[in-house]
Amino acid sequence: MADHLYRDLEILSEDYSLQASAEVTYENCVFRDCNFSEANLSKMSFSECIFDTCNFSNTRLGSAAFQEVIFRNSKLIGLNFENCNSFLLSFTFENCQLNFSSFFKLTLKNTIFDTCAVIQTDFSNADLSGAQFRNCDLSGSTFAGTRLEKADFSTAQNLNIDPEDNFLSGARFSAQNIQGLLNKYKIIIE
Repeated sequence: MADHLYRDLEILSEDYSLQASAEVTYENCVFRDCNFSEANLSKMSFSECIFDTCNFSNTRLGSAAFQEVIFRNSKLIGLNFENCNSFLLSFTFENCQLNFSSFFKLTLKNTIFDTCAVIQTDFSNADLSGAQFRNCDLSGSTFAGTRLEKADFSTAQNLNIDPEDNFLSGARFSAQNIQGLLNKYKIIIE
């Protein structure tokens, strides 16, 4: 049982940076303009929360729990999401920076990445079946052994996905980003 349980709160402009982890649960809370940079969230749990315009740069997630969480207009740089508690783990990302982060081996079916910079991010061995990468920049992101069945990349840019090393059955791509499936062959498409 958590030491502290907070429900149905709107939390504005709080600075959690460099904070040590405490056993705290937040349910149905909205965090606006909060700074979690370099905080340790390893004992925290967030359920049905929204993070709007928050900074999570280099935050230590440890075994933090995120269930049905929405990140909106937020900076999530250098995060190791694979360390999170995987039980009911689910996210939506809207207009976020997810650069230099890792989702290694996570099961995140039907996750929505909408208008995000997802640069140099690791999705190796993850299950992103049904995920949507709407208007996302995937420059330098790694997909290796990744389950991408029925994922939608039709509006994504700068993707580099090897069809021989990933599971792509039913995945959607556009004519504009098809080059990202053929990069390893070093061919020119005009």
